[in-house]
Formats: sequence, C-alpha cells, structure tokens
Amino acid sequence: MKFKYSFTLLFLIAFLFVGCGKDSSGEEEVPQAFREYWYKGQAEISRYTLSQGHYGAANPGEAVLIFVTEDFRTDAQVKLESDEKRRATSVLKLNAIRRFVTGIYDYSLYSSVFTPIQTTKFGHSLKVTMSAQDWCGQTYTQLNLKKDSYDVMGRSYFEKNATEDFSIDAAWLEDELWTRLRINPESLPTGETTVIPATYAARLTGQKLEPQPAVGTRQAYAGADFKGISLLQYSLQYPNAGRMLTLIYEQQFPHEIVGWEENYTSGGKMLTTRATRTHTERTDYWTHNAPADTTLRQQLGVQGFTF
Repeated sequence: MKFKYSFTLLFLIAFLFVGCGKDSSGEEEVPQAFREYWYKGQAEISRYTLSQGHYGAANPGEAVLIFVTEDFRTDAQVKLESDEKRRATSVLKLNAIRRFVTGIYDYSLYSSVFTPIQTTKFGHSLKVTMSAQDWCGQTYTQLNLKKDSYDVMGRSYFEKNATEDFSIDAAWLEDELWTRLRINPESLPTGETTVIPATYAARLTGQKLEPQPAVGTRQAYAGADFKGISLLQYSLQYPNAGRMLTLIYEQQFPHEIVGWEENYTSGGKMLTTRATRTHTERTDYWTHNAPADTTLRQQLGVQGFTF
C-alpha cells in the first residue's frame, strides 16, 4: 500500500512532536509513515525492462532493484548479526542488478549501497560494493567510508586494474542517489557539486573512481516514456565526462522509482541506457526459497537472461 504523504512535512513533524517511534538501533526518530513502509520486515522489489548502451549499441536486458532496511555495523561495516546494537545503525540498503546481452555473451552487474537513515549524522553512505561478470572474467570494487574519505579496493582480470587500493575524498556517491531519493528526494544535491561516479559506470567506461564536478537538477517530468503519479525527475550531469543520469520517480512518499535514463559518449557516439519499471512487489523474499516459490518470481516478471 502506498503512503501518499509529503515526506518532507512528515520528517519535520517527527522532530517537532513526540509520537514517532525510533528505528531498530534506538538512535534517531523517524516519521511514522516511513516506519510503516520500511520497517515491516519486507523488501521492496522492482523489475525493469532494460536497454543498456554498451559497445556502441543498445543491448536488451533487465534490471532489478531491491530496497530493504537492516541494522548495519558502523565499525566493521557489515550487517549486524550479533547483539552489538550500540555499534550499529539502521540503513536503507539497495541491491541493484543489471543483466544484459552483448551479441553472443552476457553481462551481470551487481551493486550494493548501504545508506544510514540518519543522513544528517552520517553525511555519506557507509559502504558500496560492485561486482561485474561477463564471459571474459570478473571485477570487484568496494568503497568504505573512513571519516572524511573513502578507501577504495579494486580487483580485476584486466592487467592495468588487477590490484587497486587507494583513498579518495568523501563526496556524494552516484550509487547513493537511489537510496537518498527514497529517504528524502529533496536532500539530493542541486546546482554545482562534486560526485563520485557510479561503480558500475566506472566499470563499463574503464574510468578510475574519483570525485568529479557535476550539476544536479530537479524538476517535473514532462515526458511520456515513464508512467506514474505526479512524476518528478532528478538529473545529474558530468560536464567533463559527457555523461548524464536521470532518475524518474513519484513525488509522493514512498517516492517509487519508475525508471531511469543514462546518456554518455563512447567512441564519439552518444549511447542511451533506459530502464522502465514493469513490476513492483513487497515481500520477505528470504523466506521464499523453495522450488514452489518460483511462482512468486514469475509474478515479478524476472527473466534472468532469457530476454
């Protein structure tokens, strides 16, 4: 069930009046509507038809976004599985899966981002991981927040990126735009800013992860390719890289993402990636792992690589 309330108003009310509960780590009060949607022991799973720009062409595929809250250790930066709640905070986790076919072979990109609900206290997401698989081999990237910087670890089957370990200044992460939008879209950066590009984009373009100048804008969505109620779009443009990401989402809470577009130049040619939502379900998917539960997968429209 959707909660058609203004998240920003509810967020202010939660801090002005008593009555909203605390998150599972007992830290900071959050709006009741947010709790009722995100703290019910369920994940929100959305499936998208994907057209992924790569190798100079639009390649067919699908994307799956899995949003769920969980307690996350701030020291070890892993999911809390012990009783050390004082070392943990509540995060909104996004597992994003992109699968697409390029000619005879296929790609799988899997990224995870862990964003504290207490965005004011923490400022940045705590951790991002990304793995990529294709028929050539595998790559892996991980970012861990360390005060005012991110420790970056990269491993790859490519010689020039085989082993990478370095630090970069903390800044907005493109990977966290998705989770921050779901928490409060008005918190996304507008105007000139500095952003660390998405880990999956760095993998596809072969660029090193480092903060880049960017420009963020938010406005009403006026197109016809995406469907939803009172749609807005948030765009992030990298002037020096010739790349732009646009997220299209519903204005009212819980700000469901109905699709996205990405444009970038490769080999002198402008490529466009587009993802359009086809299904959304809320479920405790981790309890549905029996063969009989494949019917639930069919209800989500998930196809794997059978496009």
